[in-house]
Amino acid sequence: MFSQLNLNPDIIRALNDIDITIPTPIQQKTIPVVLNSNDDILALAQTGTGKTLAFGAPTLQLIDIKSKIPQMLIITPTRELCLQISNDICNFAKYITNINVTSVYGGANIVSQIKSIRKGSQIIVATPGRILDIINRNEINLSNIKFIIIDEADEMLNMGFIDDIEKILECTPNNKRTFLFSATMPKEILEIA
Repeated sequence: MFSQLNLNPDIIRALNDIDITIPTPIQQKTIPVVLNSNDDILALAQTGTGKTLAFGAPTLQLIDIKSKIPQMLIITPTRELCLQISNDICNFAKYITNINVTSVYGGANIVSQIKSIRKGSQIIVATPGRILDIINRNEINLSNIKFIIIDEADEMLNMGFIDDIEKILECTPNNKRTFLFSATMPKEILEIA
C-alpha cells in the first residue's frame, strides 16, 4: 500500500482515481529513498515498471508549491515520452493545487513553451535539444533545481544525447538530487552517474 510508503494522502487519492493501488518493486524501493534521504538514485528498471510514479509521486510531495520557479527537471529522449510523463505527473498531482508542469520538446511552438515557463512552472519535462535551446536563449533559470531526473538514460546514450545531458547538468546547482533511470547500465551511463 502506498500509505505505508508515507505518500501524501492527496497523491494516494489521485492514484486510486487511476486504479493504481499497489506499488511495484521499483516504487517500493525508490519512494522511501526520495522521501527520507538526500541521496541520489541510480535505478535499473525496464520500461513499464512504474518508474514515473517512482520518482514523480514523492518529488511532488517535496516541491515548494508556493514558489513558481523550476524545481524539478525531467529529461527524456523523445517527445512521446515527454508528453506521457507530463500527463502522468499531472494525474498524480490532481488534488494538489498550484502545481504547474511544462513540457518542452521539439516539433512544437517554442514561444508558447517559453511563455508557459515564464508563467511559473515548478516541473519541467523536456527533451535534451529543446531544453538546451531554451537555456541558450536565457529563457529558463535552472539555478534552483532541487531534482533532476534522467529517464531512459541508455536510450539517450543510443540517440547521442550524452553531451547535451552534460551541458544541461552544468546549468544546475551542485546540491541538487539526481535520479538516473535506465533499462541497461552501459559504462557511459555509469560515468555520468
